[in-house]
Amino acid sequence: MFHYTINTNQTVEEAIKSLETSLKEESFGVLWNFDIKETLQNKGFEYDQSYHVLEVCNPKEAKEILSRNQMAGYFLPCKIVVYEDAGETKIGMPRPTKLIEMVDDDKLKDFANNIEKRLIRCMDNSIA
Repeated sequence: MFHYTINTNQTVEEAIKSLETSLKEESFGVLWNFDIKETLQNKGFEYDQSYHVLEVCNPKEAKEILSRNQMAGYFLPCKIVVYEDAGETKIGMPRPTKLIEMVDDDKLKDFANNIEKRLIRCMDNSIA
């Protein structure tokens, strides 16, 4: 599957806060919290669904992967979405292992697998 998505009973705001705490434990930070609903509304478009795209980065890991292959930068920073869907809050991301396949560099597969496992752990821990 191209993505990993989980449900939580938290509100979108609670899920983001919990996720940020969990990410810090793995040395990831949120560079940007893109609030799509607010942005669209500010541009004059009605959008009632709460939808946030978090750009997530671990600077040490980013430097290492870019030093190995600059094409990996097409997928950096990692994206995690937190949104409302039919009254439920969901947290999801595209799997780094699937994205890195597009670079066609076998040396990066283990690296992407490690990042993916850690981000999944952060997501799972944020709803525990």
